[in-house]
Amino acid sequence: MDTLSYKTISANKATANKEWLLVDAEGQTLGRLASKVAKLLRGKHKPSFTPHVDCGDNVVVINAEKVNLSGNKWNDKEYQRYTGYPGGQRITSALDLLEKHPERIIEKSVKGMLPKNKLGADLFRNLKVYAGSEHGQEAQKPRTINLNDFK
Repeated sequence: MDTLSYKTISANKATANKEWLLVDAEGQTLGRLASKVAKLLRGKHKPSFTPHVDCGDNVVVINAEKVNLSGNKWNDKEYQRYTGYPGGQRITSALDLLEKHPERIIEKSVKGMLPKNKLGADLFRNLKVYAGSEHGQEAQKPRTINLNDFK
């Protein structure tokens, strides 16, 4: 036999089949939600997954303010940032961040689960998070996906 009966198909930007997905965060645990959304953004749920190509889907997350944290994490979990000035380290609890910017909790947890390179930055741009149930992607007609059925 001098020919192969199979070929490994590698996706590229032109052949990637991207679609829009809508995820409802109401009642979901933050870490489980973030890992599933990161998997959707990366494209690992598709048979044509290629590690170095953006072949994932565009994901819209709604109801970000209704996400759950287990245990005492609302008070104990801290988010750190640095202003750039001496003594400029600022610490915010998860509860304070939820009151001011509820979409940032999901954005930060999903971004931490993506690759730390240019591909990860491109993948993060495919994520849209909204605090309420209204979103600005009605024109794309996103398909609603239930994360409880998704592995």
